[in-house]
Amino acid sequence: MIERRFHRELYPPAAVDGALKVFERFATFELADEGDYRVVRISAKRPERELKVARELGNYALGLTRQGGLS
Repeated sequence: MIERRFHRELYPPAAVDGALKVFERFATFELADEGDYRVVRISAKRPERELKVARELGNYALGLTRQGGLS
């Protein structure tokens, strides 16, 4: 399991949620709110898949954030 932390000041919750929807077919996610962070725990059948999904999830959430209009 890999964990990614998204700070609320940088990543609107809608951006994280949008990214999770896109990648839900590739892995299983656990979402938790911990202070100023939305924490996503990523599980997949293979560790290399977890790593790839974690990286792409972060990139996609950043892209959604950059598009603006999310808050």
